[in-house]
Amino acid sequence: MTQRNDEIAELKRQLERLSLFHEVGKALASSLDLQKILQTIMEKISDFLQPDTWSLLMLDEKAHELYYEMAIGTSANQLKDLRIKMGEGIAGWVAERGEPVLVEDIATDSRHMVRRDGSWHPEAQSIVCVPVKGRENVLGVIELVNTASKERFHKEDIPILKNLADYAAIAIENARYVKRIHDLTITDDCTALYNARHLNFVLDAEIYRSTRYGYEFSVIFIDLDHFKQVNDTHGHLVGSKLLWLIGDLVKGHLRLIDYAFRYGGDEFVVLLPQTSRRNALMVVRRLRELLNSRIFFVEEGLKVRITASFGIAGFPDDARTRRELLHLADEAMYLVKNTTRDNIALSGDGVVN
Repeated sequence: MTQRNDEIAELKRQLERLSLFHEVGKALASSLDLQKILQTIMEKISDFLQPDTWSLLMLDEKAHELYYEMAIGTSANQLKDLRIKMGEGIAGWVAERGEPVLVEDIATDSRHMVRRDGSWHPEAQSIVCVPVKGRENVLGVIELVNTASKERFHKEDIPILKNLADYAAIAIENARYVKRIHDLTITDDCTALYNARHLNFVLDAEIYRSTRYGYEFSVIFIDLDHFKQVNDTHGHLVGSKLLWLIGDLVKGHLRLIDYAFRYGGDEFVVLLPQTSRRNALMVVRRLRELLNSRIFFVEEGLKVRITASFGIAGFPDDARTRRELLHLADEAMYLVKNTTRDNIALSGDGVVN
């Protein structure tokens, strides 16, 4: 009878696992919403293993640190802003080695550390941690923690968590792939700025937002002076690199809420949300001074200097439609280009000093 009961219990556990993987697989197949999929995976882990605290840590590749993307349970609030260096603690060890870890009694494992501020699972007794592995590297870590009040984790839990971590890795890589495809459709290859196609979308959105909330914004057209001479003198490879350098210079001069676009050829467009024409003029003056003071390709011995013609139009004073705004900013720029070059014009006001 006891053997029969054990067989029934094992069959029930297998059915629960199948149901668990089926639900996660359905979420993965039916949505590209990364947060929704990860939430489903972590909720299923919570339902099945019922830990005191469960968390998903993601790897910040530039900083070589883990941060808590999701955390639920008794210690969750203390983990929100915590960062863990690669190799630090159990989660950092798992991320660095790409291997799962089961610690049934935390007191016996030297890798577990409680921080002085008490924020790192100070009451933990049992921890199981598995890597979330992509095709080429570790993307993050799933960590489950139980205190003495809960049953300890066992080695039988690891295969389940590894399978669920694989689902999480698929979701993360799919989301990154979709984002990359999207970025390619809106980004200019030469300069890494947004392209003209995306300009239309952003301008329409900014017109809607500014109309609704009563904001001003400004559009700036930039055309490089005598850019053809750079290509003719130094070749198209130098010309293409110069476009990238100038695009980077423009973008680096802007606020986080501003947008920079390559409009085509040697023309750029800048959108300054919540910025009047007069304030935009101050931005352009600084940008013009920066460009005029820069000498490009010094290390290559070329010492290329270049200036630009700038035109500014503002919403709603100059125009209220995307087409008219672009036309007026472009027209102001051409007023400079056809007269003095290396200067700035405000729509309706002409060239300004």
